[in-house]
Amino acid sequence: MKISLSPTRWLLLAVFVVSSLAGCRSEEEPQPTQPSGQDLFVSAQAATTIPKAQAQALATIAGFGAFASHIQYDATYFKMVYKTTYKGQLIQVSGLLGVPLNTPKAPALLSAQHGTTFKQSESPSNFPSTFTGFELFASAGFVTVIPDFIGLGVSGNVPQPYYDKATSAGAVVDMIKAAKYYLQQQNITVNKNLFLLGYSEGGYVTMAAQQEIETNAQHGLTLTAAAEGAGGYDLNGMLNGVAAVQNYATPSYLALILYGYNATYGWNRPMSDFFQAPYAARIPALLDGTKTRTDIEPQLTTSPAALFTPAFYSALGTTGGEPVLRQKLTDNSFGGWAPRSPTRLYHGTADESVFYQTSVSTLASFQKAGATNVTLTSIQGGTHQSSITPMMADALPWLQSLDK
Repeated sequence: MKISLSPTRWLLLAVFVVSSLAGCRSEEEPQPTQPSGQDLFVSAQAATTIPKAQAQALATIAGFGAFASHIQYDATYFKMVYKTTYKGQLIQVSGLLGVPLNTPKAPALLSAQHGTTFKQSESPSNFPSTFTGFELFASAGFVTVIPDFIGLGVSGNVPQPYYDKATSAGAVVDMIKAAKYYLQQQNITVNKNLFLLGYSEGGYVTMAAQQEIETNAQHGLTLTAAAEGAGGYDLNGMLNGVAAVQNYATPSYLALILYGYNATYGWNRPMSDFFQAPYAARIPALLDGTKTRTDIEPQLTTSPAALFTPAFYSALGTTGGEPVLRQKLTDNSFGGWAPRSPTRLYHGTADESVFYQTSVSTLASFQKAGATNVTLTSIQGGTHQSSITPMMADALPWLQSLDK
């Protein structure tokens, strides 16, 4: 709009061998070792240092004025290149690393996940030419990593695996590990706490990373808390919602998820399987990394019935329609899992792009699975764009209160 696990990185390999007339014996191979931070780190290049006063001004201009009083430090930012797994192979990806300067004690590490990005030049690693708002967490005293995600930054030649759980989690977890290695090499000390935070696609990616950290001890990471906003975690529920409305505000998200799934899973289906003319022919060029969402939206339509082919639109409204797609949406959602770390969900009740109900249903699923430390903060009347500021204003002091 995201555990289906990548075979070469996550799955337990079990091989049952050697049958004989007397019987058979099974033998389990050891679980493959996860790559270390040293294995994953490629490079880090200083991009800029932002003084405290400049960060406060930037926060105010960008609409994050509530952050200004929390900005206490100059911060240096680095473009970092590291490796993560895509289709079973390690590829180079990138992100931004922000380090606060002259903190009175060792800071915590925070990974912040950005919202949906279409244009390559808006990748977080291009800071200060681009700005997500999450860079301010470094000025507030957290060593902050902001992954670009696969398909952006140095991996811009790859179609974005949008709302794919395994690659989403991997881009975050691998950057955390690579950053921890680099910080150690530079004698930059961080404390034991690790926080995750994200909004929109970043909320989904944050939840994927949280699940991976909490369920795979081989990473050697312990999560302190997570804050996740408007992430579309219940993907079947989201598409059911799209099929039920006459107008959907951000059709670019629909194009990106289907285009991304088609490439990520090797379906090789023509876009005309999903989209009507003239939209099907436009989509590859619209998603080529040179256009922003505001460039893309006028080239599509907000009417799902007009955007999708009649057959595909009908399939979205039925439980048995498009079974392969439906299974992937189920695999990439979070049913049956209960977060262990303190977790705050945030969502605007008037969100027109990622429906509020997806957070309601996700919370109910977590509670049914036994979660006791997850809450949902409803931002009354909040739209998809307007809800990020109140979320960040609430999440920052909460995370600071847990940084002990």
